[in-house]
Amino acid sequence: MALVSPLSRARPLLRTARLFSATALLALTSPSPNIGGLHRGGGGGLDPDVHNIKYDGRFTFARIRYLMKIMREVTALRPHVDESNAIALDDPELLKYPIAYMTEAGFWTMTDREAAGMRAYLLKGGFIIFDDFRDDFRSAGWANFETNMRRSLPDVRFVDLDPSHPIFHSFFDIDSFDQLPQYYDRGRPIFRGAFQDNDPKKRLMVMINFNTDVSNYWEFSATGWVPVEESNQGYKLGVNYLMYALTH
Repeated sequence: MALVSPLSRARPLLRTARLFSATALLALTSPSPNIGGLHRGGGGGLDPDVHNIKYDGRFTFARIRYLMKIMREVTALRPHVDESNAIALDDPELLKYPIAYMTEAGFWTMTDREAAGMRAYLLKGGFIIFDDFRDDFRSAGWANFETNMRRSLPDVRFVDLDPSHPIFHSFFDIDSFDQLPQYYDRGRPIFRGAFQDNDPKKRLMVMINFNTDVSNYWEFSATGWVPVEESNQGYKLGVNYLMYALTH
């Protein structure tokens, strides 16, 4: 099934370290500058004011409305499209939302309370997608990510995934990573996971897009900057992640 972007215009994503979660995907950023340890990286400036919508159980993807438009069109979900929330990792409200998204984890930092909050979130059934980070001169890349993850899950093991994993077939079939485009990263994207009890036969708790920036294909899908087919491949990956998390 091919996807055609439904967007008439696009709005840039915030290009700083961010977590987004959901009952959906609801943003896990701090509501004030640098509270909660989410480093601003190279983005500069402060977070904009956030006015959270009341929790109502409906699927909500924070800030990134493009992917939610696709979810509304190709699935039976009735997600929030334009509204967004922001919640810190140590906020108990986070436990209402089963899926979380983080971008630029190479700049990520946490407080001890946030590390404990993320551990509780994952062990209670939460699912986090990490995207848009790499090893380069601007950030600590994988080393920074792994250090932070081990603060929450000291014994965590990361597993390189191949296209046979069910997450790549939960809605669309992605049989090869060769069909997934690279926006500006060199080489091939790397997809890794962390599993419940470190057992690959159990629930995938953490999905990691390393050395790639899949969200760029959601962000720029209607701007003419990227071919429609490349945006479609990015959307397929995002839809698969959400559908896998909501059914596992």
